[in-house]
Amino acid sequence: MSTPALLISECPLNTLAVHMRLFRLEALVLPGSCVLFLTVGLAAEPPVIPVGLDAYRQWDRWAYQRIGARAYMRSTYDRTGGNEGADASHFLYQLSDTNNVTLDIEGPGILYFARYNHWHGSPWHYVVDGTHYFVRETSTVDPTSPVAPSVFLPAEVFPAPLAVTWSTTKGADLSWVPIPFERSFRMGYSRTHYGTGYYIYHQYVGGTALSRPIRAWNGRTPPDAEVLELVGRAGTDISPTNNLADTAGVLDIVHGEKASDFLILTNGPASIRKLSFSVPATEALVFGKARLRVTWDDRKEPSIDAPVALFFGAGVLYNRDGREYLVKAFPSFIRYRADRVELACFFPMPFFKSAHFGLLGSAGQEVRDITWSVCSEPLADAPSNVGYFHATYMDHLNPVPGQDLILLDTRKMEGGGDWSGSFVGTSFIFSDHAVLTTLEGDPRFFFDDSRTPQAQGTGTEEWGGGGDYWGGENMTLAFAGHPVGARNAQEAKSKLDQIESAYRFLLADLMPFGKNALICLEHGGRDDSSEHYQSVTYWYGAPRASLVKTDELKIGDIQSETSHQYVSPEASASYEITSRYELGVDSFPPHADRGRKTTGTSEFTLKLNPQNFGVLLRRKLDYVFPNQRAEVYVAKERSDADWRLAGTWYLAGANTCVYSNPKDELGDTQHIVETSNRRFRDDEFLIPRNLTEDQSAIRLRIKFTPVEIPLYPGRPLPELAWSEIRYDAYCFVLPEWSVEKQ
Repeated sequence: MSTPALLISECPLNTLAVHMRLFRLEALVLPGSCVLFLTVGLAAEPPVIPVGLDAYRQWDRWAYQRIGARAYMRSTYDRTGGNEGADASHFLYQLSDTNNVTLDIEGPGILYFARYNHWHGSPWHYVVDGTHYFVRETSTVDPTSPVAPSVFLPAEVFPAPLAVTWSTTKGADLSWVPIPFERSFRMGYSRTHYGTGYYIYHQYVGGTALSRPIRAWNGRTPPDAEVLELVGRAGTDISPTNNLADTAGVLDIVHGEKASDFLILTNGPASIRKLSFSVPATEALVFGKARLRVTWDDRKEPSIDAPVALFFGAGVLYNRDGREYLVKAFPSFIRYRADRVELACFFPMPFFKSAHFGLLGSAGQEVRDITWSVCSEPLADAPSNVGYFHATYMDHLNPVPGQDLILLDTRKMEGGGDWSGSFVGTSFIFSDHAVLTTLEGDPRFFFDDSRTPQAQGTGTEEWGGGGDYWGGENMTLAFAGHPVGARNAQEAKSKLDQIESAYRFLLADLMPFGKNALICLEHGGRDDSSEHYQSVTYWYGAPRASLVKTDELKIGDIQSETSHQYVSPEASASYEITSRYELGVDSFPPHADRGRKTTGTSEFTLKLNPQNFGVLLRRKLDYVFPNQRAEVYVAKERSDADWRLAGTWYLAGANTCVYSNPKDELGDTQHIVETSNRRFRDDEFLIPRNLTEDQSAIRLRIKFTPVEIPLYPGRPLPELAWSEIRYDAYCFVLPEWSVEKQ
């Protein structure tokens, strides 16, 4: 059999690398300006990742794997695990009384979301690749007399609906405007009274295929009008208008018995692009309690199994004040039209053979005249490129004091094991009695074996897009909302009006994982609420890992150090640390581990899967040393002379922070030093693909480069060092699997 060939005439040099990567090629130079490539076969590559505004434009790629992307959520949370200042005003360090730093990142990435409580902290310092910008809110001029409506400034750079303030959200300033940076990003607050906030950003393995290059934000270019128009269409039918197969029908739920599957599709591979129901308004309350169940490809368990109302974004379909929309979100809406209620969902939902749709009614209750519609389109991608859509319901009837609620643990889903995909949101009830103090609970999300939450928030209503408990009011936005629930029990018109719920959807700011996801929520400010919670967690997942652990080096373990050729001439003797990770209140015991500290260089070897698309290097460390920074170099296993810079590994802050929360809006900045009892932390560094692919092992050199920033001006520098307790190597791979063998 002859070898297939691809002839590329006058191919530009900057495209050759792309061809060489996409195809397994051997090149022959021909006379003239032609190069003949002998193809060995198509190389399987991860999907291109939409970045920046493309993440909105290409929302149809919600289901696609983000191999090589990592998401992090940082915030002003109380480092001791409590709820001091409602998790406000805990700063990494203070550069001055008017520049209190909450976020400090090195390496390329994109800030996708920022949330502040009202105008507190404004003007905010945004330092992008060393260039300083001020971001303000109109209430900044006179924060003691705020005036609605308010906007972010510059207004043209932060337009609605990607940026909205407290006059719309009922308490928070929210920005979904992407802020790309090529080298670094730092955020600081000018004022510290009630300086609360959380921020979501992504970073990417070097060499990952992105929809566009990351170019630093310039502080003046507005988001594209087409993106604003798209997000502004929340609450309408955003499904594609072409090439859809539409199946519709009418059914009744009788005597609360399970209706036989009202639809079975066998047109896979395909992707659901719209799922909708319409019921008489008189039937809405009962229909909202029914369970929607959807099973993909004849799997043993349904991937969607949730109460109808909560699945579409509201805890109950009770409409206290006759609003047109209970939920007016981007991926779903609940709309009242005349005497009927329409519920629609637009999350793309891929399947490869079949899809079974069913409803389970509430015991003893009937629902008549349910009209339904399911629209799908052909799917051309392999299972390794996408994930099944999941809506996982949990009923937290009796929250355990001192323990976070577990909204999702993918290790226990559908038979357990590894899953690769993305966490894309939650819809949750946080009280049946109009109790809003439950909203002090922090979200904490853990991905891919990390013991430190890669996402740590400041409270439940902040997660839902509000502030100060929304003032008890309802609101609904494209990606966050508090759709139902009275201001308090006394003002509730019925028991149903006491059901309080919120939602948070993630699109540009979705959170990829390659092995597992643990989504947790603190109930009350110290895991001390006894309210009845219910939750639906939305996520995409393929039942295989795209992040595979290949090696582990335990520092202080002589056998492990020897087998990994660990060398660190200036490192301390190994020492024992007894402490905790940051896991909420101190309801969990401390543990002991050993490690070293160094002000020099450490070298070691780690094993890899040669078929990798880059490597995630995780380090367990002692967070007592502030602002740990190092240059990371990589060489082939037996080629120490060929060191190549992989980037800078930087972890801002420490288990000691500075707290400043003056009583008055314009109160003087405080310098209150606080040290938590949580010294253990897991941190990550992404090694570019070109330094790791085709390598079964690599040699690493970690060179400490101190950051001499005091906690606040005038305070002496503490001891600076690089801490290392354990290094883990995880390789990015394709989650290869087949529908027939799952």
